[in-house]
Amino acid sequence: MARTIGIGYQDFEKLMKYGGFYFDKTLFIKEWWESRAEVTLITHPRRFGKTLMMNMLEHFFP
Repeated sequence: MARTIGIGYQDFEKLMKYGGFYFDKTLFIKEWWESRAEVTLITHPRRFGKTLMMNMLEHFFP
């Protein structure tokens, strides 16, 4: 089965279920957790995976 680039996916579970490409951002979790920051500002350009990353965090910390 060929893997496709899932442009526009905002649901981490669906992306994994259908085998789409995903740039692994789990190292972000470690850095964020160890920083012990009260507030984290995530600034990236449009369509850079912010919503998908937050959805991945929801699955990581159920």
